[in-house]
Amino acid sequence: IAPNANLISLKVLNSKGSGNTSDLLSALNWVLANKSTYGIRVVNMSLGAPAISSYKNDPVCRAARALVDAGVVVVAAAGNNGKDTNGNKIYGQIHSPGNEPSVITVGASNTFGTDGRSDDQVATYSSRGPTRSYWTDANNVNHYDNLLKPDLVAPGNKTIFAEAQQGNTLNYLVTQNPTLDAGVSSSNQQREMYLSGTSMATPIVSGTAALLLQANPSLTPNMVKMIMMYTAGPAPTSPRAHRRIVQC
Repeated sequence: IAPNANLISLKVLNSKGSGNTSDLLSALNWVLANKSTYGIRVVNMSLGAPAISSYKNDPVCRAARALVDAGVVVVAAAGNNGKDTNGNKIYGQIHSPGNEPSVITVGASNTFGTDGRSDDQVATYSSRGPTRSYWTDANNVNHYDNLLKPDLVAPGNKTIFAEAQQGNTLNYLVTQNPTLDAGVSSSNQQREMYLSGTSMATPIVSGTAALLLQANPSLTPNMVKMIMMYTAGPAPTSPRAHRRIVQC
């Protein structure tokens, strides 16, 4: 998406995709302290946790907000809880920090492997709003945030990624789920794998944000967010206003 961008990887999850909030906060605080040194303009957060506390109090949301206030675009995955175990559509499952108003929250779309957009739709598993995180007042009454999220959707279903290997040992995900094996690239013999989820869609939006900042470095995070939201196209089979497919 943004071939001229430099990448900085901060490890906050283990090999099985789980981690601690304290490690995530340490990483976000490191970015805040070192953004000028390394020229960090965009943070991609292909991760999340159930959003319970209001974004006003959630520590990860507050750390993300501090980055946005400091001029860094923060892009977060919406989550993968858009349907129940019976396949029924459910709402109010946006993850933290995707429930933070200032970040760009990204859901996943399904392109069905075609180049055209006419068959695109929001992936069934992609978490939908409104946000249901809340705070409780002195009278023990819950006040829900009820924000419209996600802000955008981007292709995230059965996307092809390079498969990380250790010697001849297959990637843990492929070992546990052989159907994820996408074989070997015809161009460089690199093993590949299929991945699906809002975590796969989120970097597409992050890359698009990097391109916008490359074209106009003076853009603020809010400007970047608004440009993408206003120029994105509606999902043809999911025509609600907040279901916008990013144009990239």
